Amino acid sequence: MSVVHVADFESGNLSGWKEQQFQGKTNYMIVRHDGRTALIATSSASASGLYKDIRIDLEKTPYLNWSWKAENTLTGLNEFTKAGDDYCARVYVIFKHTFFWMTRSVTYVWSSNQPVETSWPNAYTGNAMTVAVQSGNTNVGRWVSQKRHVAADYRRLFGKRVRVADSIALMTDTDNSGQSATAYYGNIFFSSE
Repeated sequence: MSVVHVADFESGNLSGWKEQQFQGKTNYMIVRHDGRTALIATSSASASGLYKDIRIDLEKTPYLNWSWKAENTLTGLNEFTKAGDDYCARVYVIFKHTFFWMTRSVTYVWSSNQPVETSWPNAYTGNAMTVAVQSGNTNVGRWVSQKRHVAADYRRLFGKRVRVADSIALMTDTDNSGQSATAYYGNIFFSSE
């Protein structure tokens, strides 16, 4: 099996990750939690993310793998609107274009209320599609492992093939709702199977 490592948080490594601030600052740091080392994200009416530029050949390693744990979800949100565009945890796969306004992303979220496998356009741009891979409080407080075939998701969401991903981003954000959220992120990697 071929593997491309994106994040090695379990060894305390934040190498190559940069912060992008939107509204306030979500705090990201490496901590020891539940007997493992992970990245903790704590947001209080804030929105900032971490991103890493890394070129991924989706024909060789199409599967995105990660683990995460949410301490809480958010309440009373319509996640299809700008006012409700907050998530306790998100993982973005970004596909750059020569023209920045044509850059696209597939965003995997821990939704507060949408059923798993529901997908919708981001409230701010149609070039970002959101997919609920966890929903509500069912798995809150426990580590969950996720695996997605990114190229297949992209084709389903955008109706086109894609061969390369350019960046990965993480975000725990609560700026629109004014609420608070805490999530943990484990290692992230792409694999051939």
